[in-house]
Amino acid sequence: MPTSRNFIRLRVACSLVVLASFAASAQSTTDNSVPPVAYASATEVNNILTQLRQTSQNIETDLGKMRIEKWKADSGIKRDVQGNVESVRRNVQSALPELITQLSNSPDDIAATFNLYRNLDALYDVSGQVVEAAGALGSKDEFQNLSNDMSALQSVRRALGERMQTLAAAKESELTRLRNQIKTLQAANPPAPPKKIIVDDTEPPKKPVKKKSAKPAAPPAPAPANPQSVPQAK
Repeated sequence: MPTSRNFIRLRVACSLVVLASFAASAQSTTDNSVPPVAYASATEVNNILTQLRQTSQNIETDLGKMRIEKWKADSGIKRDVQGNVESVRRNVQSALPELITQLSNSPDDIAATFNLYRNLDALYDVSGQVVEAAGALGSKDEFQNLSNDMSALQSVRRALGERMQTLAAAKESELTRLRNQIKTLQAANPPAPPKKIIVDDTEPPKKPVKKKSAKPAAPPAPAPANPQSVPQAK
């Protein structure tokens, strides 16, 4: 019994972390203008989301009918299952509606489709743990109702996964078409060859500097030939 309880608690902890991340992601949405989509695409998304809304309402209703406190099980197991139930209810009340709104506003958005699919994947995993516990410890009605909800959730998840694959293939086809179109335009209008600019960076040879010759010094002036004597006073 302790080993089983520890295993269930570990699964509960992992599931709560995953669902909490989707709740935070849903709260950080922004309003962006999106281009119009094809009628068939919008209709397909609306059908999937309508089924998902109904399924989430059924899940919330059936979880509210559970009487886990009456189960003949260890208090720790009851607490773990109740934690899973609360996690699922928070997701279908807050995170899931936000993700549904995102996809409803942008039916062809791959990111919005993928975010909703990941949330459904985590929700399916946690709900499966609740159904498993209800089958082992709960009443027959609890198990049957939750099993029906699981089947409906699986159907929506499968439909959304198939649509995501279709969108990815369409986007890839569009990218291929654009690449081919660019190649065709480039072949029809080849770019002009680039102009060549020749830069002569060789330095011209320097001219030798001529040294100026020194001028000879001028000779001193000659003394007078017959100098006159100055008479002395008597």
